[in-house]
Amino acid sequence: MPAPHSAALDAGLLQALRLLGNGPRRLLGIVGPPGAGKSTLAELVCATLNTAHAHPLAQLLPMDGFHLAQSELERLGRAQRKGAPDTFDASGYAALLQRLRQQAPSEVVYAPDFRRPLDEPIANALPLWGTTPLVVTEGNYLLLAEDGWAPVAQWLDEVWYLEVDAAIRLEQLAQRHQRFGRTRQEALDWIASTDEPNARRIEATAVRAHRTVLWDAAAGLYRLR
Repeated sequence: MPAPHSAALDAGLLQALRLLGNGPRRLLGIVGPPGAGKSTLAELVCATLNTAHAHPLAQLLPMDGFHLAQSELERLGRAQRKGAPDTFDASGYAALLQRLRQQAPSEVVYAPDFRRPLDEPIANALPLWGTTPLVVTEGNYLLLAEDGWAPVAQWLDEVWYLEVDAAIRLEQLAQRHQRFGRTRQEALDWIASTDEPNARRIEATAVRAHRTVLWDAAAGLYRLR
């Protein structure tokens, strides 16, 4: 995956981002299939806005913090589909987005985070300040209309769909699985059985996004389509 310091946003994305980060509280969603590099783009968006500012203009809220705990997935019989739409607390995520839209400047809202080395969500790990103009949230199912996800989109001011060459995306995904303990074959099997069926559902939601962002790996640049 491209590291934030080696990638850049094109002029159109920079203009859109500066408008979102200049004014009252707004929420930007970044959506795309597994392995697209959503967290990398979200981190770059925040770093770009926060450069040379003493107080953050943007903060990151990953959707993955709303994964159900492993013990609950096992109780429900869904552990082998971890990452599918019904393995998250979609209603809790939507409720937090609503709260962030209504957050007072003096209020701190604590959000969960997902720690990949543990493969578990951690409650109240991310403090989100009421004075931060833009909250950037990223995840797979921001535009999904089924499995309890429909309320999410109404709380987002803009949603960017991240599109990446399929070969690059799949290799990034395989490498991520391997970094966290799977063999190459286990990674490929998981992608085929779990990640790619999810990817097809996510790709079908792209038409609902406000903008499509293309990752140009050769140029190290995120571009507006």
